[in-house]
Amino acid sequence: MTSRDAVLVAATVAVGLMAGLFFAFSVAVMPGLAKAADRTLVDAMQRINAAIQNGRFLLVFGGSLLLCAGAVVLCLPDGGRGPLPWVIAATVLHLAVLAVTFGVSIPLNDRLDAAGDPGGLADPAGVRERFEAAWVRWNLVRTLLCTGALGCLGWALVLSGRAAAEAAIRTGHM
Repeated sequence: MTSRDAVLVAATVAVGLMAGLFFAFSVAVMPGLAKAADRTLVDAMQRINAAIQNGRFLLVFGGSLLLCAGAVVLCLPDGGRGPLPWVIAATVLHLAVLAVTFGVSIPLNDRLDAAGDPGGLADPAGVRERFEAAWVRWNLVRTLLCTGALGCLGWALVLSGRAAAEAAIRTGHM
């Protein structure tokens, strides 16, 4: 396995973890919380927002972009053939995920946290209304973008494997 392939595999795993996280929120966490009382949703999301700020998450969240960028650099010698266009597409899609996260999701989370202790809220329904629908909608966008990035990286791996097999056949090392 080449260093390029190792970085491609690592980028694919990291982006897959992020896509899975966004997907889990889209299909399980938020639909489950949609059935909860207003204070419960506010409390749960405030707790999730606090819990997700940890080193393991940040390593994968930030590392996935760095790995994608590293894969682009390692694919450059191919001159635009092979996996490079797909790795660039994955990186652009992942940058869009980060733009949504920093431009929409985090500000929504910060406003939710700024609402204060859910037990003391005068209008928990209003706090929920200003948060839930927008957060769910934009998380679906992140899910689709990140899943697209994962698909691009998966195809890049296929193309990289094909190129390696073709090179081995040409050089008689198969």
